[in-house]
Amino acid sequence: MRIRLLSAAALLSLAVAPAFAEPVTYKLDPSHTNVLAQWSHFGYSHPFAHFGDIEGTLVYDADNVAGSSVEVTLPLSGLNGFSEKFNEHLRSADFFDAAKYPTATFKSTKVEAAGEGRLKVAGDLTIKDNTRPVVLDVTLNKAAAHPMSKAPAIGFDATATIKRSDFGVGAYAPNVSDEVTLRITTEAAAPKGE
Repeated sequence: MRIRLLSAAALLSLAVAPAFAEPVTYKLDPSHTNVLAQWSHFGYSHPFAHFGDIEGTLVYDADNVAGSSVEVTLPLSGLNGFSEKFNEHLRSADFFDAAKYPTATFKSTKVEAAGEGRLKVAGDLTIKDNTRPVVLDVTLNKAAAHPMSKAPAIGFDATATIKRSDFGVGAYAPNVSDEVTLRITTEAAAPKGE
């Protein structure tokens, strides 16, 4: 009897395992996703700019992290420096030239584990047709069925430091720091049934 039960359990585990091994594709929730840039302004202050309603998808494979990926579009029309005059300046040709280059994009090229609940996500960031490699230090906040929608959901925080001059946005450096810290928090959901 015991051998029969063990055999049944083993068969069940083999049948169920592929269901958990499948990667899940999530769509970013723009209402709960923020991409913030922060820099030094002549050493006096450290302002932020918010990149607006982000669009994108991420694929997460808990059993094979290297099979995970992320692709994001940042519409620069929503770029917000928390002052209308400054918003116009950020979107002008002095900086992002949003009329000519309406979006920035990030597409991962490599995802690897970096400890419990942590990842390194390497990818290509493109701003004003300038593409440079960027590495995000990522923390997995939570992966579980969402309590409201009941659909699979996932959340991450991430940080990176870039040089804005690498992307053709280097006006007033070094008085306005060339180095910019990116802070990201995102929540994403999968269709029910995934």
